[in-house]
Order: sequence, then C-alpha cells, then structure tokens
Amino acid sequence: QVQLVESGGALVQPGGSLRLSCVGSGFNFGSYVMKWYRQTPGKERDLVALITPFGSTDYDATVKGRFTITRENAERTVWLQMNSLKPEDTAVYFCSATLSAHDIFWGQGTQVTVSS
Repeated sequence: QVQLVESGGALVQPGGSLRLSCVGSGFNFGSYVMKWYRQTPGKERDLVALITPFGSTDYDATVKGRFTITRENAERTVWLQMNSLKPEDTAVYFCSATLSAHDIFWGQGTQVTVSS
C-alpha cells in the first residue's frame, strides 16, 4: 500500500520558518522524483520545489532563495525548509512522488498559514 504522509504544517508569523516532512512507504522511494506542491482555495495546485533521486533541485521563482528541498532516501523522507515566510505562502502543501506520467502518488496535504 502506497502512502505519503506529510507533517509540519502550522500557523506562523510573517518572517518565520517551518520545516515540512513527507515520509513515503509502499514504493521504491529512492527511484522517484519528489515534489512539493501548494494549493489555495479555488486555484490550481502549483509546483513549489522538486528533488531528483540524485539530489538535483529546482524551485519556483516565488520561493527560490527562501525554501530548500532535501531528501534522505534511506529514511524515505523528503523535507521542505521554508524561511522568510510571507502571507502569500499560505496554502495546503502536498508532497508527491513521480516516476512517470502514469506513476504519481500524492499525500493528503498539510496546512501552512502565515499570518500575524
């Protein structure tokens, strides 16, 4: 049974930091590109960051320099370190594992709220 379980979402003040975690099970974690997406009500799910099995990363322009994605294949875990948070970072954050266009898994999401 494939599972992706996110955690770490919370209410944080502008300028603060959070670290999201996503633990995978039931699939060959080390072979998958791991991604973090976010979604706000009424909008599409947007890609925030990705990391390949070998550790190459890419970021959306809106988070580059503030967010860092890392992974540890032995722990089947991917993290998203979020610094200098802004109110516009408020969203539900989803973890996904992608091997191909037909082989994608999703987590249930974790809420991040940036507000004073």
